[in-house]
Amino acid sequence: MNAIRTTLVTGGNSGIGEALAKRLVEKGQRVVSVGLEKPAWTHDLLAAYCADLTDIEQTRAIAQEICRDHVIDCLVHNAGIILPNLLQDAKPEDILTLAQLHLGAPMLLTQAAMAGMRARRFGRVVFVSSRAAMGAPTRSAYSATKAGVHGMARTWALELAADGITVNVVAPGPILTENFWGIIPKGSEQQERMARNVPVGRLGSREDVAHAIEFFLDERSDFVTGQVLYVCGGTSLVGLGPS
Repeated sequence: MNAIRTTLVTGGNSGIGEALAKRLVEKGQRVVSVGLEKPAWTHDLLAAYCADLTDIEQTRAIAQEICRDHVIDCLVHNAGIILPNLLQDAKPEDILTLAQLHLGAPMLLTQAAMAGMRARRFGRVVFVSSRAAMGAPTRSAYSATKAGVHGMARTWALELAADGITVNVVAPGPILTENFWGIIPKGSEQQERMARNVPVGRLGSREDVAHAIEFFLDERSDFVTGQVLYVCGGTSLVGLGPS
């Protein structure tokens, strides 16, 4: 990236979002983080806001506040939760919650930032989705809403292309984050077995995903839009096998 840009990162306080935010400020880029908590670290180029993005009105209010206070050039929607359940235990309410977080929240944030992006004829929107969009046991609500992200991103890519705004998706996983360890015990045999089932022979890191996001954010990536990049060690080709 050549010019100093400002990137809004949802869930920038932990996991992939935190790794991305740190990489960007180290390169001299401004970052605005929004999530349930503020990051545990500070930097002159980092601004932090708190909001529950599963709440429509909170999201609408914080989107307006952020875009009033900052010129947002790029938006990375990384915030997400899983809410795993087998079908017999799945709840329709979980679909509504995740639909707001994975789809409604980025819609409100992008709508707030879009006028400025159009005026400057530059914008980058990147969704962090998941390999689970292709299907995974216990992921009814999660897989459904992440698959929805792919369709929405392609739609926006078509609508915004003429304005110099690209829209792309990074679909990770399995990635070693607190979300992952909330389901798979850290350092367990289950984790090791899962790593052996990944074609490249290891689980992914936060930095693996941040690196891919940075490609889409780059000014030189303006001929790439509406794409889904699986950062998954090859599991999108063969699946993960038994965990």
